[in-house]
Order: sequence, then structure tokens, then C-alpha cells
Amino acid sequence: MPNFKKKSAKTKQEIPTTAMPDIVFMLLIFFMVTTVLREVTLQVRVDLTRAVNIEKIEQKRLISYLYIGPQSLGSNTYGDTKVQIDDALIDNLTFIRRIMYDKLVEQPKLIVSLRVDRESEMGMVTDVQQELRQAGTFQINYSTRRQL
Repeated sequence: MPNFKKKSAKTKQEIPTTAMPDIVFMLLIFFMVTTVLREVTLQVRVDLTRAVNIEKIEQKRLISYLYIGPQSLGSNTYGDTKVQIDDALIDNLTFIRRIMYDKLVEQPKLIVSLRVDRESEMGMVTDVQQELRQAGTFQINYSTRRQL
């Protein structure tokens, strides 16, 4: 019987890596452009109420959060009920009208999401709603947690 030997190629086959830095750089730019970082430092306590029937809003970019709750004074002590928009506490409720109107002009499909502490005064929530109406922001929702 003839003896057949398989000849092996003496060249090494390597994967070309010359385009890899370009691909990595393009992926990095893509994720930097598409990622939205919203970091708000809460200065009020917000312990949301629970609800059974809730809906999730898909487009988070259209939402502006407004927090209502007792002001955090540090070391688990809380003060009076305050309103917070972004990172700023609002002392005068008429400022809400101006701030939210400017946001509405910038984003006409703006949805205001109220995150209200369960022990907040309802009078404060009503006053905030009146200021939001004066600003023309009629799309308002209330943030809650899903009831277990």
C-alpha cells in the first residue's frame, strides 16, 4: 500500500488586526452619542405610593421629573415639604411656571412626571398642579411603584 503523507503549509494564517482600532473607536463613539446620562441628586425624600394598574412610558427623553417631598436635612432628619426640579429646590412656587414653560418651549411633547412622597401635603401637590397648568404643561403623570 502506498504511504500518503499530508503536506502542511509552512505559512501561518493570522487574522488581520489593522482595522481593529478603527472599529473599536467607532463603537466607542456610537455608545457615547447614544447614551443618555441623567443624574439628579435628590434633596427631598420621595417614598412613592404603590399602584396596581401602571403603564411604563417608553420615551424617557420626553419626561421632566418634578419631586415633591420633605426636604432632607441629613442624618435621617427631614424638614418642610419642598419641590425639586432637576437639582434645584424651588422656594417660590411661581418659579415652577417659568421653568416648566421654558422646558415646554424647548420640548413641545414634554411630559411632566410628578414623583410625590406618600406623606406629602396634598395642598402642595394641588398648588404645583395649578402652576403646571399656568405653564401650559398639560401632560402630567404620577410616578408610582408596582404593588406586589
